[in-house]
Amino acid sequence: MSSNNSGTNRALVPEAKAGLNRLKTEVASEIGLQNYENQDKENLSSRQNGSVGGYMVKHMIESYEQGLK
Repeated sequence: MSSNNSGTNRALVPEAKAGLNRLKTEVASEIGLQNYENQDKENLSSRQNGSVGGYMVKHMIESYEQGLK
């Protein structure tokens, strides 16, 4: 099975990168990972890194749903 993924994650809207980084830092702080933006992510567990991503998605969905009301 071949994949078109070149191994890099690219934002569909490059201008959104700063906002996503702010959200990532905010979410990490909420779940107890202080100074996340300066940490070596390789030294964090998969669970910790995955939690940040999972909560980011949760926040984005909640924000979208609020916009529908």
